[in-house]
Amino acid sequence: MITAIVMVTAATDAIPEVAEAIAALDGVSECYSVAGDVDLVAIVRVREFDQVADVIAGRLDKVPGVLDTSTHIAFRAYSKHDLEAAFAIGFD
Repeated sequence: MITAIVMVTAATDAIPEVAEAIAALDGVSECYSVAGDVDLVAIVRVREFDQVADVIAGRLDKVPGVLDTSTHIAFRAYSKHDLEAAFAIGFD
Protein backbone atom coordinates (compact mmCIF):
# COMPACT_ATOMS: atom_id res chain seq x y z
CA MET A 1 0.00 0.00 0.00
CA ILE A 2 1.34 3.42 -0.96
CA THR A 3 0.40 6.33 1.27
CA ALA A 4 0.62 9.96 0.21
CA ILE A 5 -0.05 12.88 2.51
CA VAL A 6 -1.39 15.85 0.54
CA MET A 7 -1.32 19.35 2.00
CA VAL A 8 -4.10 21.38 0.39
CA THR A 9 -4.60 25.12 0.24
CA ALA A 10 -8.27 25.81 -0.44
CA ALA A 11 -10.47 28.81 -1.09
CA THR A 12 -11.29 30.02 2.41
CA ASP A 13 -14.97 30.48 1.67
CA ALA A 14 -15.33 26.87 0.51
CA ILE A 15 -13.16 24.77 2.85
CA PRO A 16 -15.96 22.44 4.06
CA GLU A 17 -17.21 21.83 0.52
CA VAL A 18 -13.68 21.24 -0.80
CA ALA A 19 -12.96 18.83 2.06
CA GLU A 20 -16.13 16.85 1.37
CA ALA A 21 -15.37 16.66 -2.36
CA ILE A 22 -11.81 15.48 -1.68
CA ALA A 23 -12.97 12.91 0.89
CA ALA A 24 -15.39 11.47 -1.68
CA LEU A 25 -12.64 10.73 -4.22
CA ASP A 26 -11.62 7.12 -4.79
CA GLY A 27 -8.18 6.64 -3.26
CA VAL A 28 -8.65 9.26 -0.55
CA SER A 29 -9.08 7.57 2.81
CA GLU A 30 -9.38 10.71 4.97
CA CYS A 31 -9.43 14.47 4.68
CA TYR A 32 -8.78 16.71 7.69
CA SER A 33 -9.43 20.41 8.19
CA VAL A 34 -6.34 21.73 9.98
CA ALA A 35 -4.82 24.87 11.45
CA GLY A 36 -1.48 26.10 10.16
CA ASP A 37 0.08 26.79 6.78
CA VAL A 38 -2.50 24.74 4.86
CA ASP A 39 -6.25 24.33 5.11
CA LEU A 40 -6.69 20.59 4.56
CA VAL A 41 -4.64 17.41 4.80
CA ALA A 42 -5.76 14.50 2.64
CA ILE A 43 -4.51 10.94 3.09
CA VAL A 44 -4.29 9.04 -0.19
CA ARG A 45 -3.87 5.26 -0.07
CA VAL A 46 -3.43 3.31 -3.30
CA ARG A 47 -1.97 -0.03 -4.34
CA GLU A 48 0.29 1.12 -7.18
CA PHE A 49 2.55 4.14 -7.51
CA ASP A 50 0.97 5.21 -10.83
CA GLN A 51 -2.35 5.60 -9.02
CA VAL A 52 -0.89 8.39 -6.89
CA ALA A 53 -0.76 10.63 -9.98
CA ASP A 54 -4.25 9.54 -11.04
CA VAL A 55 -5.74 10.49 -7.69
CA ILE A 56 -3.81 13.68 -6.98
CA ALA A 57 -3.02 15.24 -10.36
CA GLY A 58 -5.96 13.66 -12.12
CA ARG A 59 -8.75 14.34 -9.63
CA LEU A 60 -7.82 16.03 -6.34
CA ASP A 61 -6.07 19.01 -7.98
CA LYS A 62 -9.16 19.53 -10.16
CA VAL A 63 -11.65 19.83 -7.29
CA PRO A 64 -13.17 23.33 -7.46
CA GLY A 65 -11.71 25.44 -4.65
CA VAL A 66 -8.33 23.66 -4.50
CA LEU A 67 -5.74 26.41 -4.94
CA ASP A 68 -2.48 24.53 -4.29
CA THR A 69 -1.21 21.14 -3.14
CA SER A 70 2.01 19.70 -1.78
CA THR A 71 2.37 15.92 -1.79
CA HIS A 72 4.52 13.85 0.56
CA ILE A 73 5.04 10.11 -0.06
CA ALA A 74 5.31 8.02 3.10
CA PHE A 75 8.25 5.60 3.26
CA ARG A 76 7.39 3.76 6.46
CA ALA A 77 4.53 3.85 8.98
CA TYR A 78 5.05 4.07 12.72
CA SER A 79 1.96 3.75 14.84
CA LYS A 80 1.22 3.43 18.53
CA HIS A 81 -1.83 1.38 17.56
CA ASP A 82 0.35 -1.20 15.81
CA LEU A 83 2.62 -1.45 18.85
CA GLU A 84 -0.31 -1.91 21.23
CA ALA A 85 -1.68 -4.72 19.06
CA ALA A 86 1.71 -6.46 18.91
CA PHE A 87 2.20 -6.39 22.69
CA ALA A 88 -1.40 -7.44 23.39
CA ILE A 89 -1.05 -10.86 21.75
CA GLY A 90 -2.50 -13.47 24.07
CA PHE A 91 -4.12 -10.94 26.39
CA ASP A 92 -7.87 -10.50 26.54
